[in-house]
Amino acid sequence: MNIKGLSSFWILVSIMCCACAQHKAPHLDRDSVTLVDAQWQSDSLREGLVLKTHHFRNKTYMASNQYIAYLEVSKAAAQSIAFIHNDSLTTTSKQATHAHAHAAINGTYFDMDKGNPICYLRINGKEIGENTPGKDTIHRKYYQYASLVLDSNNLLSFCIPDSGRFAERDWDEPNVMTAGPMLIISNKILPQRQDRTFVTVRHNRTALGCRADGTIILFTVDGRTKQSEGMTLHEVAKTLHYLGCVNAINLDGGGSTTLWTNKYGIVNHPSDNGRFDKAGERPVSSCILIK
Repeated sequence: MNIKGLSSFWILVSIMCCACAQHKAPHLDRDSVTLVDAQWQSDSLREGLVLKTHHFRNKTYMASNQYIAYLEVSKAAAQSIAFIHNDSLTTTSKQATHAHAHAAINGTYFDMDKGNPICYLRINGKEIGENTPGKDTIHRKYYQYASLVLDSNNLLSFCIPDSGRFAERDWDEPNVMTAGPMLIISNKILPQRQDRTFVTVRHNRTALGCRADGTIILFTVDGRTKQSEGMTLHEVAKTLHYLGCVNAINLDGGGSTTLWTNKYGIVNHPSDNGRFDKAGERPVSSCILIK
């Protein structure tokens, strides 16, 4: 990729690099064995798209109940990834249906009152959202330190930008979605701040990761119910690492967390209605699609 102005502390990893990376299996602790050996419900939606779901009951995974749903997107199918934004808050399922997508997850963070993205967002060369500074930071909030980038060939990359509020404006690529934080980079789980409940408390989570062979994982875990308690950011990172991801980014979660497919509709349990069902989907600002 050709991104201008990279500083010495930026990290840029593309899927093409991921395909060449040496991936070592994570240490097989009890949770990793539980996750890998689970009786996953698996369904091939079309060539290159495999949906997997499992409900961990009786506190069997990370000493908790968890409902995990994720989509495996092959390296070839990953070239059909797209970012989408709606000027008014609209559910992931409606945005995906209108775009005639095969699958979708919710995207980056947004202002629930005004509806605009609060992280940098550029789609097809048009700047839609910018980073809003935090109360204890000069330029960025903690969840604005990771970006997904689609270049002109629709190849996806992961990037950690520098601390400048508008650093992404110097990048040449037509599609940039900033969110975060980064969870895994080059097969290493990154440490996270421990002074934020956003990090340390279990919530619904949405994330995107890639394996060494270029497979993309669109990941959701439900939360805020007794049937599925949700995960801390460290637990999400460990789970994605167990699933073989060598790079991963955290996206908007909580009540926004939604995974949708054109075959099954909503496949997780969005929590905006406070119940463990399919009816609690929250309107959001942006989505990531498989077209």
